Amino acid sequence: MRLAFLASRVQEAQSARKKLQAVYGRITPAKADVLVVLGGDGFMLSSLHRYGHLKIPLFGMKLGRVGFLMNRFEEQDLERRIEDAQQVDLKPLQMTALDINRKKTEALAINEIAIWRQTNQAAHLRISINDIVRIPELVADGVLLSTAAGSTAYNLSAHGPILPLGTEALALTPISPFRPRRWRGAVLPNNTRVTVEVLNHKKRPVNATADSDEVAHVLRVDMHLQHDIQYQLLFDSDHSLEERVLHEQFL
Repeated sequence: MRLAFLASRVQEAQSARKKLQAVYGRITPAKADVLVVLGGDGFMLSSLHRYGHLKIPLFGMKLGRVGFLMNRFEEQDLERRIEDAQQVDLKPLQMTALDINRKKTEALAINEIAIWRQTNQAAHLRISINDIVRIPELVADGVLLSTAAGSTAYNLSAHGPILPLGTEALALTPISPFRPRRWRGAVLPNNTRVTVEVLNHKKRPVNATADSDEVAHVLRVDMHLQHDIQYQLLFDSDHSLEERVLHEQFL
C-alpha cells in the first residue's frame, strides 16, 4: 500500500509525519493509494479541496483541536486499519456568488455555504427555493446551507438540525434570525437549488463563504449540491462517521 502523508503546521503533526515516513516511505500524493492526513478538521477540509481531483481516499488521524472527520492517532498497524476502514463518499455544495462588481465566483463546500453580515447591522436577505421566493425578507446575521457531513459543524452551532449521513437532504438554517421571528430553517431535498439575494447591499453589506473560500460584498448567491463530484473519506470500522453523527444527537 502506497501511503502519502500530509501534515498541518502543528509541530505534533509535523513530527508524526517524519516518524511515519521513516516506516512507510515518502512519496508524492499523486502516486499514493491513500492520503494520510495528520491534523484537525480544518486541515482535512483543505486537503480534500486540494487533492480531491486525485480521486483517492483520505484517512485522517487527529493531531489538532477538532477531529470530527478524523480517526484516533496511532503509529502502529496503520495499513491494517486502512484496509479495514469504512469508506464514506461526500458530495460538496456548489456556490456561485455575484459581487457588487458583477464578478462571479464559484467555489465548493464540503461542510456549508454561509452568507453573513459584514457590519453591526443585520443582513436583509430574500430566499428563493427552485426559483420560488419563500422568504421575501429575512432579517438576521445571515443564513447557511449545510450538507449532512457539515450539519454537526457551524449548522449545529446555529441551532440547525443534524442530518444523518446518507440522508438525501440539505439543511437551510438562519443565523440569529430577527424576522420572521418564528422561522428556524428548513430541511430540503438534496436536488434543491437555493438562491439568496442581498437587499440594501450598500447599507447592509454581506459576505459569502464556501468552507474557507470567502467572497466579499455579494449581491446574490446560488447554491446546490454538486452530484458529479465525490470525496472519499476512510474511518475506523469501530468508530464510523455515521456513528459520530448519531452520537451528536444525544449530547
